[in-house]
Amino acid sequence: MKAIYCTKYGIPDDLQLLEIDMPVPVKNELLIKVHATTINDYDWSLIRGKPYIYRLLFGLRKPKNPVPGMELAGVVEAVGSNVTLFNVGDEVYGDISDYGFGSFAEYCCINEKAVVLKPSAMSFTDAASIPHASMLAYQAIVEKGNIKDGQTMLINGAGGGVGSFGLQIARQFNVTITGVDAGDKFAMMKAAGFDECIDYAKEDFTKNGQQYDLVIDAKTNRSPFAYLRSLNKNGKYVTVGGKLGRLLQLLFLKFWIRIFTNKKLIIVALKPNRDLAYIHKLYAAGKIKPAIEGPYALSEIPKAIQRFGEGKHKGKVVITI
Repeated sequence: MKAIYCTKYGIPDDLQLLEIDMPVPVKNELLIKVHATTINDYDWSLIRGKPYIYRLLFGLRKPKNPVPGMELAGVVEAVGSNVTLFNVGDEVYGDISDYGFGSFAEYCCINEKAVVLKPSAMSFTDAASIPHASMLAYQAIVEKGNIKDGQTMLINGAGGGVGSFGLQIARQFNVTITGVDAGDKFAMMKAAGFDECIDYAKEDFTKNGQQYDLVIDAKTNRSPFAYLRSLNKNGKYVTVGGKLGRLLQLLFLKFWIRIFTNKKLIIVALKPNRDLAYIHKLYAAGKIKPAIEGPYALSEIPKAIQRFGEGKHKGKVVITI
């Protein structure tokens, strides 16, 4: 089978498209024929081996799993001896990162608990784009953010996957939503329904005097104290990822900040695929539509990852296979 192979840490151009042996499912594994996959922060970090602490997860000197990719949508081709949840021919999708990687390939072997059944009305392209970003958005906005009618909300990194899904999830409530991203994404963001857009290159939302009941951050590139300026009294700041150093600062300071300010700084510990039934209902009702860049071909993954890493992508970057 064809697969994108990462033999060493480096840059996206170092990736190779190779013919490798097809994996064989054992025990609780499924062999899935991949129809679509996506690019995520994990892929950008795995290929570069940065931040360096991630090498404890990926492999110290080189990736221990040389085929990246953590989201997929496809069809079950074979099952292991102990599989009970799926049958050959089932259409499945999911964020597989709790059980491994390997979706940048024509076939992927993964634990059956890593995926869920794909609704028949959902395309493979849409399905691949949904699990990781939509779950981050849902768990940040609804579960941790406890969003309520009448609130004001800001999404930092609004032009990416989390921002797109976050907007649509928040639109189930009567809220006012501001999006922060690059100016060249404003047309897409305004068409999607953001009430206000801020170009991060021209304006720092933590210094403009505006305050919000809820801030969702996909970038986390400022001091925790900077975010306090953007929160109303009793406001909540929820991050779904970003710069590791800033996340560690947040982890150590959030308790004390809560004690002295009544403002909450929260880090989402993602539960992959857990709340996809909620997304299925919105998708069936036409209330969620993934914002997709591409789809690209398997051979185009290196340039697509570079574009993702530079923050130039709009919505979810999807690869069809």
